[in-house]
Amino acid sequence: MSTLFDSQVQRPLADRLRPKTLEEVVGQDHLLGVGDETTSEGPLRRMLSLGLVSSLVLWGPPGTGKTTIARLLADHTEMVFEPLSAVFSGVADLRKVFERAKANREAGRGTLLFIDEIHRFNRAQQDGFLPYVEDGTVVLVGATTENPSFELNPALLSRCQVLVLNRLDDQALESMLDRAEIELEHPLPLTEDARNALRAMADGDGRYLLNLVEILSQFPAEPIMDVTELAQAVHKRRPLYDKSQDGHYNLISALHKSLRGSDTDAALYWFQRMIQGGEDMHFIARRLVRFAVEDIGLADPNALIQSMSAWQAYDRLGSPEGELAIVQCIIYLATAPKSNAAYMAEKAARKVAMETGSLDPPKHILNAPTGLMKDLGYGAGYEYDHNSADGFSGQNYFPDNMRRPRLFEPGDKGFEREIAKRVAYWDKIRTEKKDKKTKRDDDK
Repeated sequence: MSTLFDSQVQRPLADRLRPKTLEEVVGQDHLLGVGDETTSEGPLRRMLSLGLVSSLVLWGPPGTGKTTIARLLADHTEMVFEPLSAVFSGVADLRKVFERAKANREAGRGTLLFIDEIHRFNRAQQDGFLPYVEDGTVVLVGATTENPSFELNPALLSRCQVLVLNRLDDQALESMLDRAEIELEHPLPLTEDARNALRAMADGDGRYLLNLVEILSQFPAEPIMDVTELAQAVHKRRPLYDKSQDGHYNLISALHKSLRGSDTDAALYWFQRMIQGGEDMHFIARRLVRFAVEDIGLADPNALIQSMSAWQAYDRLGSPEGELAIVQCIIYLATAPKSNAAYMAEKAARKVAMETGSLDPPKHILNAPTGLMKDLGYGAGYEYDHNSADGFSGQNYFPDNMRRPRLFEPGDKGFEREIAKRVAYWDKIRTEKKDKKTKRDDDK
């Protein structure tokens, strides 16, 4: 019910500039584009062309238009729009919506049920949607900032199409600034560099950008602000980063792959992105140790020493002083020769062990602590390598009758070149000794 004072309440700028048509939505052309000779029609545009909207999950960062798109889909298809927030709603609220949706269907109208932050509903609540989605009582549109693969039930996901919304790029944000200035009826008091900095502060979030603009609209047209004055006028927010969800895994993956690609600068960049997001330094240190053994290994044995030492130095120094030890480690790992030979050897050994089951070791390498075990042949024929002229007996250490596999293949980078020479040397002696033994057995 409206009151006398409603018209006197100034609506927030973000609400006033909320798109009224799908054509006004910026930054999501891959979903809403009409298509031409070079690009295909976006999936949402295609649905609307066919006059049929199916249940959807809109996945993307904050301020990219998820709520707006859901509302416009309802308007375009003349469905009743029922918005709920999973943060503030429960089972009772859902029951009421479903009852109204049944009444709407009987009256010949569809219902678009929009659930913001749908990942906040537990599994039982998510399962509660299924019968109403299946029988067409509602078209469900869920919005989430989290990876649906991890947060939503498989049964619900199988009934929805997942569409990914992009963070708004510079062009989209600039378009929003232009519209804001038209609404405000005056330009923002910013230099070109400050205007660029304002878009950077928004970090792809259109709603946050308009909130910043609303703050700046309270300043006079003169003097024009530079970057420093802009920073004093508005507070820069911390970059988007959820330490337990996608941001956490995406950025550590970016760091790991930058190191693997020997791109020192990119590795340092992703490291700082994680630090600015508040990541646990011990998580990063553990990953660097893992990288040292997985992607460098024996190509540079010092990589493991460097990563362990950096972790220990950080523990001793703490932040921010200890962060320099991690930086030094990142530079070392990025510039070190790379090899995954040890990692591949582990996988190969695991595969062979699983395939060969419970084969016993050959008896000549078993100890015989009791007389019975000695009588059974334990230890018989074992050759003590140190007693061999070249310190290498060449005996078989695999189970009897098992074909000898090659599990470790040293590369030609860094220290592994030397290891490859040693392996080749031992292979040569092993073959020679085996041939001599075969000849002796044949002579007998």
